[in-house]
Amino acid sequence: MRSLFVLLLLAATPAMHATKLLLPMDETQKDHLKAYGIAYWTLTRNVEVEWLLNYRGGSFMIEHIQAIEQECIIRGVTYQVIADGQANAILTEIADPEVNMEVVKLEKAPKIAVYAPDGFQPWDDAVALVMTYAEIPYERIYDAEVIAGKLPLYDWLHLHHEDFTGQYGKFWRNYRTAPWYQEQQRESEEMAQSLGFAKVSEMKLAVATRIRDYVAGGGYLFTMCSGTDSYDIALASEGVDICAEMFDGDPADPSAQQKINFTRSLAFKDFLLEMNPAVYEFSNIDATDIHGSIGQERDFFTLFDFSAKWDVVPSMLCQSHEQVVKGFMGQTTAFRKQLVKSDVLVMGENKAQGTVKYIHGEYALGQWTFYGGHDPEDYQHMVGDPPTDLSLHPNSCGYRLILNNILFPAARKKKQKT
Repeated sequence: MRSLFVLLLLAATPAMHATKLLLPMDETQKDHLKAYGIAYWTLTRNVEVEWLLNYRGGSFMIEHIQAIEQECIIRGVTYQVIADGQANAILTEIADPEVNMEVVKLEKAPKIAVYAPDGFQPWDDAVALVMTYAEIPYERIYDAEVIAGKLPLYDWLHLHHEDFTGQYGKFWRNYRTAPWYQEQQRESEEMAQSLGFAKVSEMKLAVATRIRDYVAGGGYLFTMCSGTDSYDIALASEGVDICAEMFDGDPADPSAQQKINFTRSLAFKDFLLEMNPAVYEFSNIDATDIHGSIGQERDFFTLFDFSAKWDVVPSMLCQSHEQVVKGFMGQTTAFRKQLVKSDVLVMGENKAQGTVKYIHGEYALGQWTFYGGHDPEDYQHMVGDPPTDLSLHPNSCGYRLILNNILFPAARKKKQKT
């Protein structure tokens, strides 16, 4: 009933006295995360949003429609009503070629999918958690839907912290007797058999290649934590058995490392596989060991300052009210810089440690972003830890980066200057 009322308001209430709504995204914003939700909600009502890159932290400007203003009030989002003349003055300031700002018009709300299993809990995944908090809708899909060819139905795909190598996250040493681990293995094996695969690793490879094809066709892929390196490792090890016997019933290929094909991976090169099944690591891509040794107080990463007028895409993905962002751990915390391919764009790094946290690339017609770590507001998230309450972190820069990626496809059809 409320949604019908809102739609009627949107249809019947034009902009009053030629005014605009400005959602500032600098330090004055009470809830940065919910502001993204307002932008998304506005797009679903076929109202255009102007994203003011580098203007007051990447603010949003929208036609002054009473229903949108009311939604800002309901969700606790800071906004300002500005006259048309003020809005034009802002646009003139941004248009100055000497100023590192740009306007990007967001036109259509992207349809979002989260790749996650049936037992998935939204509070155990940072992306699902922040979408729930910001009230951005998404649909859950998993192996059966991917194999069935349903990915093209979506504009944006997030990979829940998954293990695409078929080694069950390499939790075997510490959790092989845990009921949840045994249940996960049983369900995965049953799923593989039902889809016609002899092994879970073969099913996961098929899923990984279909995701790659989805990106090649123009899709947008975003993933965090082990969904980053395990995905790339699966692509690079196509046709090579890298799973020990307890994972797939037969020994791994002793020559697996020599057979890895780095031309198949999206982001990483020259990495060394971790073949010991008792070691909680997939390869030397992950820099958890480095970050674990420096301590939380020194763990941070710095966002690159891109030219908003010429490097529009990375500028969108790096919008924040703070350039230095506190670090956070995960099964895959960050990436060793020397193992990142030369054509990959680094957007956030810890230069002193030689690690990168936030990277982006293109693949054929599509694009992808990898973001290291599990939860931007839970430094060392452990299995069984309680969920993060985002109402305590409404201005989280680490979570803002996720939401930048979610809005990015709304502007993809606009020709960029990159």
